[in-house]
Amino acid sequence: MSWLCSRCRQQLLFRLPRRWTRLQSTASLPEVPLGLLSRAQQLAAEHDSLNRKIAEKYDAAVAKRIGELSPTVSAVREYEKARSAWDELCSLLQSPDRELRKMAEDEVDMAKERVSLASAAVKSSLVPVHPFAHLPCLIEIRPGAGGDEAALFAGDLVNMYESYCAWAGMKTTRLQYETRVGLVAGTGNSGNNAHVQNAVIEVDSPGAYGRLRCEAGVHRVQRVPATENKGRTHTSTVSVIVLPAVPVDEGGADNFNDPKSDYYVAPDEVKLEVMRASGAGGQHVNRTESAVRLTHLPTGTVVAMQETRSQMQNRERAWKLLRARLAQRRREEREEEMAKIRRSAGAGQSGRESKVRTYNWNQQRVSDHRSGLDVRALDAVLEGGDALERVMDSVRGWMAERDVAEEVDFNH
Repeated sequence: MSWLCSRCRQQLLFRLPRRWTRLQSTASLPEVPLGLLSRAQQLAAEHDSLNRKIAEKYDAAVAKRIGELSPTVSAVREYEKARSAWDELCSLLQSPDRELRKMAEDEVDMAKERVSLASAAVKSSLVPVHPFAHLPCLIEIRPGAGGDEAALFAGDLVNMYESYCAWAGMKTTRLQYETRVGLVAGTGNSGNNAHVQNAVIEVDSPGAYGRLRCEAGVHRVQRVPATENKGRTHTSTVSVIVLPAVPVDEGGADNFNDPKSDYYVAPDEVKLEVMRASGAGGQHVNRTESAVRLTHLPTGTVVAMQETRSQMQNRERAWKLLRARLAQRRREEREEEMAKIRRSAGAGQSGRESKVRTYNWNQQRVSDHRSGLDVRALDAVLEGGDALERVMDSVRGWMAERDVAEEVDFNH
């Protein structure tokens, strides 16, 4: 090896990192996956073909289809322009002309932002709109494996979601809150140490289902219980179910009476039972028949409610929960059939059974197994603010790409 003086050696060392940084910025550029880009370009070609067709003879159906395709076409054309400008900028970064390189370096951040925005617009234009996304929702939280630890963690999740909804400006009501000692009134606050056996939270805000449906699944907690003498970490699970709910207004009431609606339940298919309330709750417990139980005979779905002292209010809440559960069941049955068609295999949904997220106390880590995001701020996530929103947003992005990918596969 030839000998190099210290000054030359130092100059070489300073140059290499600068060139490597440029290559890194190119590699980290947000891009549209090839499958999605191909689908968007197919739709753009269809849009051009229909424009030529309607120029010869007007057709209302063709005009409507052109309007439906326009957002995707605009997005993909902007993405192609942004990507072309980025490629040209990258070539200038390698130019031997120092002034050209300096000009290109000044434009890198702006060009990358343009590609990023255009990429997001293409993905967004292809995402199918969920039919229930605009509705309020019900969140059911139930402990799974793990005994006391699972029940305690269920209480943590109740507090987390209520805090998140307050942070997001969404109204919540505890429709049901069952602890180990019995049923607690919906207006109460159990604190962080409640052993929750079952909880139902109503989020009565438009769009709540679209925002919170990403939380459905099995949430796993790994921590050392207070009763553990040897310091061993225990693993427990909690099931979170997110159901769309029809608002209690005139439109919702019409849906209840429409046999074609997912929320329609024939009254003669439901068995109504009234009984005395049990557990904690005041003087009305075991003295008035305020508790209500509804059983949907065709499916065996049972809903029990005794949160208030009024039988009428308990009945209204029970019907709301029963309709939501049956509507979700009907939708899942349709999705399962569609999944069979799309995948040409008998694979049903696995959302409720799969572990979607892990909360590790020792490492102060929250890992979402769908989006792959790891957050080392467990306490902040459980507080239900920006940290939880960041995790949820990563899952929404994953769900959007999954939905688009399924549509791409279906259209191929």
